Amino acid sequence: MPRFSVIVPCYRVQAFLPECLDSVLQQSFGDFELIAVDDCSPDGCGAILDEYAARDPRVTVLHLPENAGLGRARNAGIPHATGDYLFFLDSDDTLTPGALEAIADRLTESADPDVLVFDYARTYWWGGTRRNVLSHILTEAGAETFTAAARPEILDLLMVVWNKVYRREFVAENGFAFPPGYYEDTPWTFPVLLSARRIAALDRICLNYRQRRQGNILSTTSRKHFDIHDQYERVFAFVGQHPELAGWRPYLHRKMGEHCLDILAKPDRLPPADKAEFFRRTAELFRRHRPEGARVDGEVAVLEGSWTGYRLRRQTARAGREAARRAVQARRATGVRARAGWASLHARRPLDPHLVVYSASSHQGLLGDPAAVYAAAREIAPQLRGVWVVRDAETAARLPADVEHVIVGSRRYLEVTARAAFFVNDVNWPGTLAKRPGSVHIHTHQSTPLKYLGADLLDKPGARLGFDVPQMLRRADRWDYSLVANRHSELVWERAFPCHFTSVRTGSPRNDVLVNGGTGDFRERHGIPADHTVVLYAPTRRDYRRSGHVDRVDLARFAADLGEGHTLVVRLHPSLANGPARGLGLTELDRRGIVVDATGELRVADVLLAADVLVTDYSGVMFDYANLDRPIVVHADDHPAYTASRGTYLDITAEPPGHVSSSYRELAGLFSSGAWRDEESARLRARFRARFCEFDDGRAAERVVRTLLLGEPMPDAESARIPGQAASPDALASA
Repeated sequence: MPRFSVIVPCYRVQAFLPECLDSVLQQSFGDFELIAVDDCSPDGCGAILDEYAARDPRVTVLHLPENAGLGRARNAGIPHATGDYLFFLDSDDTLTPGALEAIADRLTESADPDVLVFDYARTYWWGGTRRNVLSHILTEAGAETFTAAARPEILDLLMVVWNKVYRREFVAENGFAFPPGYYEDTPWTFPVLLSARRIAALDRICLNYRQRRQGNILSTTSRKHFDIHDQYERVFAFVGQHPELAGWRPYLHRKMGEHCLDILAKPDRLPPADKAEFFRRTAELFRRHRPEGARVDGEVAVLEGSWTGYRLRRQTARAGREAARRAVQARRATGVRARAGWASLHARRPLDPHLVVYSASSHQGLLGDPAAVYAAAREIAPQLRGVWVVRDAETAARLPADVEHVIVGSRRYLEVTARAAFFVNDVNWPGTLAKRPGSVHIHTHQSTPLKYLGADLLDKPGARLGFDVPQMLRRADRWDYSLVANRHSELVWERAFPCHFTSVRTGSPRNDVLVNGGTGDFRERHGIPADHTVVLYAPTRRDYRRSGHVDRVDLARFAADLGEGHTLVVRLHPSLANGPARGLGLTELDRRGIVVDATGELRVADVLLAADVLVTDYSGVMFDYANLDRPIVVHADDHPAYTASRGTYLDITAEPPGHVSSSYRELAGLFSSGAWRDEESARLRARFRARFCEFDDGRAAERVVRTLLLGEPMPDAESARIPGQAASPDALASA
């Protein structure tokens, strides 16, 4: 008996069907059967299914003699299912890699619940990806099973059949089946979830929900959308047959009203001539099923009125929204003028020679080089007033109580930026910030450059998607000083940013804590045993994939292959922290204790200090980590594709900081054999450190404060300022 019976109804999807089938058949978890139902499709679906069945015994094909519709096609597959769980997959959607294994593991962990609900992501025809906005419901559900009564918010998720798996015996015992017509998921999902005694949640994206440009059934203008009324009649009939569910009537009553009004409001659902009839039928259904004493307010209150009243309310709402939009525009214009006047007023006042304005990582708080410079300035030069620019009130709330700050765009922000003598930032300041004569802009950068940046992106259209390179360079024109940790960075910055700045060989202030042997509480906070070897895996984003995320390593397998006494810590690129990437398995593996997800850690140094070895691909974090003189492994299994799409300033596979793997087998072999920390690894690392940690001596922050903020000399010869190319074309050669 297989673990899963994956039932795939097919109708007019020949262009998408192979991708759907491949996403199932190529799963790492193979204990399943695939029951494909050809719903008398007029295109090539039947032939495609027969071809797959001929070469894979897990595929069974049913050819229906006439078109039955999506729900009944699913019903046709159920009697042929022998698996423990039913999985209804639409034929234009796809499973994510590792989805079935993750679902199977969660089912085992939760002792085979009646229903398991998992997460999904919408994938758009133009290439975009967006995670389910209610994914937090799955996160908050936790590891224990529950009922809908205990967690009613589970019913707020999209009422579809394909984001769940169902215990087959539970379905058979209750006689659940799909009705004909549109919206057939509604009278399946509500009865199933309300009847389930044990529901489990999986906070992992297991399915890509394809958003087609055209051809989606529910986006087709038709009277078939009137089916929604019959579907809710079935829901209320089910509740009527189960007195124990009577308490759900008020909820379902409101849900029905909201659902029908949503269909009515969609411009592509109902023929215009039929909208009045749809409203009247909805209102009649709403009145008939209204529970005694139920409150009718908010959006659904309109159903107690007339069609004319509904239209007037819609027109009034549209007019209100338009008026609000114009009011917002007017307020913004007034605000811009007021802020410009405010800034102009302060711009006429002299610069404050003791005012230093800091920002890091697009105003995310005390981070990176600026934070290190700020800390050093408070100790060395307490007469300097440091003010941080943060993005919003939430970020400001995370700052220590004694840190002065302003929120970007506020009146106080305009005041301090108009009068500051010094600006310290690792990301370009907004274009609205005008640089006053006499002010000094110190740009600290975020890492040693490996991949192309700035002007070098002009011939890399994929890598500069969404980046305005000329605007970036105009903002970089405000730099006075560019901090460098090595001669390689010095050359790259002056090539990638052909602007009027001076390179300063200070080292990277953020790395002082690494060079000086700092400590952190990362291991303690995450419960990592003191005797464990911590393996940090820190991949970078990929420019050849629109989402930026590509699973290059099976994290669960890698953690298992590392064996006892090891903890795998994963830190994705910061640009992927709030997207769907973590939902593709990382979050769930962290919850189960298989890996530690460090993507959300703001202080990168704490993560680096906790690691005994770094595994990365092309992330600039390797240059910082090298200061710790600990082993580094470069996993470069897609090196040609990466360099072709992004471009790199050096071949990291030819000049690596440690051993290089070009396949997972090689990566696992380095750890099983112990080669990751052998003499060759140490030799490669020493050569790498000599080149790329050249100016990192543990005094970088002090050097910036003394030489650039206070104008004092430092005895170090290597801290000499190297004029930018505009000032002295021959400076680099002589240096």
